[in-house]
Amino acid sequence: MKHRKIIFVCTGNTCRSPMAEAAMKAELKRRKIRWYTVQSAGLQAAEGSPISAFAAQALSEAKIPCAAAFASRRLTREMLDGAYAVVCMTESQRRQIGDLPNVTSFYEIAGSEIPDPYGRGIDVYRATLRAIRECLPLVIRRICPPFDAE
Repeated sequence: MKHRKIIFVCTGNTCRSPMAEAAMKAELKRRKIRWYTVQSAGLQAAEGSPISAFAAQALSEAKIPCAAAFASRRLTREMLDGAYAVVCMTESQRRQIGDLPNVTSFYEIAGSEIPDPYGRGIDVYRATLRAIRECLPLVIRRICPPFDAE
C-alpha cells in the first residue's frame, strides 16, 4: 500500500495542529494502523517556532509523545498537493485554503471545531487536547476507511 500523508492545519502551528499531529500519531500507533505519515502546518505560521509550552505540557500529561525538535511551518501549495488529507481545526481555515477535494475540517468530520487556546491557561490547552482526541475516531473512520474498527 502507498504511504499517505495527513496534515493538520491551524493558524500558527504551535498549539492545536501540533497537538492533533501528536495525538493522531499515537492513536494510529495504538490501533496498529500503518501507511500514514502525520504532519502539521499553519496558515500564518512563523517558520521554526517551537510548540507552545502549554501544548507540550498537555501532551506530556496525557502521555502522548511530541517531537522535542518540533518547529512550526507554514502550509504551502506543495504540501497541499502532496497530502492525502488536510484537516483544518475550523471551517474558516478550510475556506481560506479553498475548495480542494483533499481538504476538510473537524467540523465537517465530527461536527465541532477546535477553538484556539493561544494565550490562555493550561486548563484550556488540556480541554483543547481532549476535544481533539474525542474527534480522532471519527477522523480515522473518515480518512482511514479500511481501519474504522477499534
